[in-house]
Amino acid sequence: MHDLVIRGGKIVDGTGAPAFSGDIAVKDGKLVEVGGKIGPARQEIDADGLVITPGFVDTHTHFDGQVTWDPHLSPSPWHGVTTVVMGNCGVGFAPVRAAERNYLIEIMEGVEDIPGTALAEGMTWDWETFPEYLDSLDRQKRAIDVGAQVPHCAVRCYVMGRNRALDDEATDADIAGMAQITTEALQAGALGFSTSRTFIHLTKAGELVPGTHCSPQELVGIAKGMAKAGSGVFQMISDLQGKEPDLKWMKEIARITGKPVVFSLSELSEKADSFEFRNTLATLQTAYDAEGVDIRAAVPWRPPGFMFGLQTALNPFTRYKAYAPIIDLPLEAQLRRMRDPDFRRAVLADTPDMSGSLLGLTSRFDRMFPLGDPPNYEPRPEDSIAARAQAANVTPQEYAYDYLLANEGKNFIFLPVANYSQGNFDILREMLTHTRSISALSDAGAHVSSVCDASFSTFMLTHWARDRDRGARMPLEQVIRKQTLESAALYGLHDRGMLAPGKKADLNIIDFDAMTLHAPYMAYDLPTGGRRVLQKASGFRNTIVSGQVIAENGAMTDALPGRVVRGEQAA
Repeated sequence: MHDLVIRGGKIVDGTGAPAFSGDIAVKDGKLVEVGGKIGPARQEIDADGLVITPGFVDTHTHFDGQVTWDPHLSPSPWHGVTTVVMGNCGVGFAPVRAAERNYLIEIMEGVEDIPGTALAEGMTWDWETFPEYLDSLDRQKRAIDVGAQVPHCAVRCYVMGRNRALDDEATDADIAGMAQITTEALQAGALGFSTSRTFIHLTKAGELVPGTHCSPQELVGIAKGMAKAGSGVFQMISDLQGKEPDLKWMKEIARITGKPVVFSLSELSEKADSFEFRNTLATLQTAYDAEGVDIRAAVPWRPPGFMFGLQTALNPFTRYKAYAPIIDLPLEAQLRRMRDPDFRRAVLADTPDMSGSLLGLTSRFDRMFPLGDPPNYEPRPEDSIAARAQAANVTPQEYAYDYLLANEGKNFIFLPVANYSQGNFDILREMLTHTRSISALSDAGAHVSSVCDASFSTFMLTHWARDRDRGARMPLEQVIRKQTLESAALYGLHDRGMLAPGKKADLNIIDFDAMTLHAPYMAYDLPTGGRRVLQKASGFRNTIVSGQVIAENGAMTDALPGRVVRGEQAA
């Protein structure tokens, strides 16, 4: 007898093939029958009128610290995610010596906006080497599966020491040491190696993270260590976004390892005739077709950006001296002060300090949009704060002030910073549907005081497959494939990502017509009361991992079947 049968659903199997109706049977954590009519089972779920998909695979998260204290890895499973890959962008917590633990926390706090106090309080630190880190994760129970990559920052610090790791060129012996650590980590089950080469990734102290300026020879040397292990994706973020001179050594790494090289891709240009992403993707396609070099561009489901609010890290008034006295007050106290007419006049008459790498964005009212409830991530230009203010015959500052004050101070303003120069998602759609792109960059677990892009998987369903009215949508089957089979195959996780006999029984049962992505909200539930933006969804009837129901109608169950995914998985 089967352990579980899901009856009568619309099956979207993850391959991109047309949906079909039928039953699905599960036994011993695996799928044993998909389609048709299936006999009795110990447990049955009626999926009539519902959509059944594989569990979603999120390849770009930063749960490296949270995974040590949170068995649910919220909010990812709230959005149907059953497998996450962490250790992206070169940051993480292994290998590490005791003396450098705080430094790795400072790197993570600076780069990924995760409260250092929460990390210091929450992590157990019962490891030094990367294999020991995986063993530590293995000793804990959790709801979903996790895979980890080897972070360059940690490896460089471990081999070279904190002081040399920042700016010194690695010696041949240093490179050999980093390559050996990477080999051992991959042999123990790491899914890849990651690095950062961008000027926006700074430590809490404002320093570029270790490895930012390292020579290509260092990265190629580490890639040789990857080749020795015979597995592992090379993941990176770089200001050059796949262009020369990076492209030359990226190709070399892909040839050496025989595995994919992945980098984050965005478009900042406002002129359609100068969009660089088209040339980049065309170059990647040529490299693949002509040379067999597998380089992929990681693209998000919606524009990367910030949410501004009274409880977030930034808002349009963060740099106003008149506003500064209330920044750190509890929300209720902020509201009392902001409702005071004298305080309002003082703030709106003030002149902001716009120094700093990102703070100039807080004055771009033409790029800011009220997020609303339900949230609108593809607003029209006429929806901007600047346009609404003009229509209301007030200044943008006045409009923003009153909007943030409304709804008991819980409103958010959305500021897309890339992939939105044309005021719609047409650029994103072109990127997402290209054969050399993958859907990624949720940054789940990171940037917690400003965004909650862990909700990407719900958004792809509600917006791209159902609700988009400002341009072409994407077929449901294509959307599901990009977040299941394609994501799993990228990291060699061939045991999941599609609904077929023999595959891992990771599934979502979805009320597609009723699915709703709710407005984000601020929670203070990290260790030591640290804040983070969260976002919930309706419409996920069941999320199943290894045949066990881990979430039902938006609530987590007591089931903890998740495990550490070690290395590539056989089909």
